[in-house]
Amino acid sequence: MLLPLRRLMAATLLGNCGLVAAPAIADETAPPGAFAVTGSATVVSQYRFRGLAQSDNGPAVQGALTVSHQSGFYIGAWASSAQAGKGPIDIGGSEVDLYGGYTHTFSGSGVTLDLGGYGYLYPGASSGNYYELYGSLAKSLGPASAKLGVNVAPRQNVFNYNWTSPKRSNVYVYGELGSSIPGTPVTLHSHLGYTSGGFAWAKNYLDYSLGASARWKRLTFDLSLVGTNVGKADIDRGFGCTGSAACIDTYHRMSKTVAVASISASF
Repeated sequence: MLLPLRRLMAATLLGNCGLVAAPAIADETAPPGAFAVTGSATVVSQYRFRGLAQSDNGPAVQGALTVSHQSGFYIGAWASSAQAGKGPIDIGGSEVDLYGGYTHTFSGSGVTLDLGGYGYLYPGASSGNYYELYGSLAKSLGPASAKLGVNVAPRQNVFNYNWTSPKRSNVYVYGELGSSIPGTPVTLHSHLGYTSGGFAWAKNYLDYSLGASARWKRLTFDLSLVGTNVGKADIDRGFGCTGSAACIDTYHRMSKTVAVASISASF
């Protein structure tokens, strides 16, 4: 989910070796390739997407692979495990996201534009498959960075299965702020998003995350606080629990604020 993004993209460092017997060749470096392949593997204490538990608050294993071209076009895939048949949000045990788009940094302003589309596939719960179109603008200033984005899920079959909202489309808008701490491997990050439409959870809601990550060689360690503004009173009204503590707790467990820890390896 970005998250807190759903896809993790890491730079690949390539080295060039020369021949000792031919100094002229040794001094030459090959031009960079037109394509770059990056990826990651992650173990996370629980999988949260836009603040909501997707793995019934249990651990998950995730991976990503992206192929990008020097023109700015890219395609990729992201996948996660999840517990099947448990909790109100049941994605069938796994999720596979396919995405593709175009990114470009404007040299005058340093603003980066990113446009594309996501396909969310759930092999164990195919009725939940859907797609989104997305766009974002990002800007870095020294160690700090900021990003604004929007994801739009047009009218499609997935919204026929959502009993909490009469809407048949969804709009997700978000903003992110982050900054590395100079002289350290630590980066601070924050995210605030708003879901409006068919993916509402008891109501149109805010989700947020605030955390810190530290990088060591190819490993990234992260600890974040992740949650939503969906309270127990919202759950009671939105899901028709009529005051039942068991009903309220079951649905609120998906959206309450939790600490999420992860370890990622990039290549």
